[in-house]
Amino acid sequence: MFYWLLKYVLLGPLLRLIFRPDVRGLRNVPADGPVILACNHLSFSDSIFTPLMVNRRVTFVAKAEYFTGKGIKGKLMRQFFLGTGTIPVDRSGGQAAQAALDTLLRVLREGGLAGIYPEGTRSPDGRLYRGKTGVARLALESGARVVPVALLNTDEIQPTGTLIPKIRRVRMTFGAPLDFSRYDAARGDRFVERAITDEIMYELMVLSGRPYVDVYAGKLKTTIEMPGQGQSRAAPVGVEGTGKGEA
Repeated sequence: MFYWLLKYVLLGPLLRLIFRPDVRGLRNVPADGPVILACNHLSFSDSIFTPLMVNRRVTFVAKAEYFTGKGIKGKLMRQFFLGTGTIPVDRSGGQAAQAALDTLLRVLREGGLAGIYPEGTRSPDGRLYRGKTGVARLALESGARVVPVALLNTDEIQPTGTLIPKIRRVRMTFGAPLDFSRYDAARGDRFVERAITDEIMYELMVLSGRPYVDVYAGKLKTTIEMPGQGQSRAAPVGVEGTGKGEA
């Protein structure tokens, strides 16, 4: 109930008035049946603007820290995410991340619409990064179609670390649905999961126009302070994760 109240009464109309969304390809979102919205991730506001544009209810996952903040800001953020049905995920990986994927899988098996950020975290510099294979596992297990969603300028509207967004027209594009039913017999095959994920990331690259980097964004965010220079150096490009905690 609170979800629809926020979307159509309390928050949605105001956001539409202020940010005047320019949305393309919205008809690509199927009106019923299980669907995965696979989005690039540029800003905290992605999880607000994306559900606002879609007529169906969207269930996202968000890092657990959003539910444990202190003070007024922390309480407001927690209430917002709880009210919109967002699922907390422990990004340390392993079984904790799998629990969030299992919850999204239940949503899809009930014919719902799930939102996921294949990159696993916000882009540190606006580029598009290597996707984690959880999105492929969800698609194979549920039979859901995958709609790539390109957020085009939310990093300009609300850069990482800022609380108050800039008033600019938000732009996003919904791509054509991707059907991976041809891989039904290959469930659990990690090479197939990687191929599916790479296909989704390719579509996001084309839709967004953002350069693609074949390394996990989480790896790049781990920086080493260079002694005496006050500058940070990114972790080596090309370092591959074990895949154990991919979500």
